[in-house]
Amino acid sequence: MDYDLIIVGGGLAGLSLAVALRKSRLKIAVVEAHPPVRPEGWDARVYAISPANVRFLDEIGIWRHLDLTRCQKVTRMSVHGDRGGALEFSAYASGVEALAWIMEASLLHAELWETAKRQGNADLLCPATPALLDIGDSEVVLELTDHRALTARLIVAADGADSWTREAAGIEVEFQPYDQMGVVANFRAGQPHFGTAWQWFLADGILAYLPLPNDLISIVWSTPTAHAQELLSLDPAAFCDRVAAAGCYRLGALALVTPPAAFPLRLMRAPRTVAPRLALIGDAAHTIHPLSGHGINLGFQDAKSLAETLAACPEHFDCGDLYWLRRHERARREEVLALQSVTHGLQRLFAVPQLPVAALRNLGMNLFDRLPVIKDALARYAMG
Repeated sequence: MDYDLIIVGGGLAGLSLAVALRKSRLKIAVVEAHPPVRPEGWDARVYAISPANVRFLDEIGIWRHLDLTRCQKVTRMSVHGDRGGALEFSAYASGVEALAWIMEASLLHAELWETAKRQGNADLLCPATPALLDIGDSEVVLELTDHRALTARLIVAADGADSWTREAAGIEVEFQPYDQMGVVANFRAGQPHFGTAWQWFLADGILAYLPLPNDLISIVWSTPTAHAQELLSLDPAAFCDRVAAAGCYRLGALALVTPPAAFPLRLMRAPRTVAPRLALIGDAAHTIHPLSGHGINLGFQDAKSLAETLAACPEHFDCGDLYWLRRHERARREEVLALQSVTHGLQRLFAVPQLPVAALRNLGMNLFDRLPVIKDALARYAMG
């Protein structure tokens, strides 16, 4: 089975790359073990989609098909330190409709999947699992566990932080565990959120309230592993009260809508994101701490950049050539490095319990909040 491009991983980053190339001349295979599944009720895993990526999803024909009654605009964000520091961001002050859109991961995944299925130049091979990878001088050969063999000029690893493709290609990465877990759950709030997202830097981690429609909220509590396990062991009533208390009862009492779940947090840096006939995107290329909410936004921008690079490749030029792929790597290096550095630095800064450091970091937050030009510039950078 001959293709121009094989994408290993049918998650959000991999599928968005395939869909972004729907008008290209490239013949694409997407290799994925499991199709997306929409849960009953609400999905506990949600994403904050930046305005830049709303535009990207609109450009590739996805945004208009999403059920926006299940999405929530963030018009205000309120960030609180552990000793009186505070920052406020407003969509109105920044001159935009929304700072971000909060939506379920499975909602996006399902729409991308259905769009890719209808795509004339793409084959969704599912269920399919890679078994052997051979990257040669002129082509890539990927053998699946069912003995099908795929050939292409380029293979893209979009199969997550523990990427099989990246490992099979011999690219070693640096993992730095935070000894934290991200605890997620959805709640019905006792008071309206008015489209506001909250974030608290606490002694036991970083807690975010993300607004959902109909006064629902989703939380991400990045907290030490032992504390996360304690939270998961609580009965629903005690868990609700613990989360409400940690958020200063800002939205009143909370009622659990989806049971809590947790995932380990770690920073991952790759020394390179392209090699001859290989490109890494999404979590296969980088991971960051979730305190900024930019993980999937980086993945979408990876897909956008690589799609633009491949679409611009002249017909007589080999799209798997390292010279051409380095254009994509250079385009993505600055944003990824900046966000990894900032989120890692903030996580480390607020992990220091000593009073002098705590006082200085909270003073810094308050001073920053009083510099509207700089604050607006930061907000605009975060929004893309």
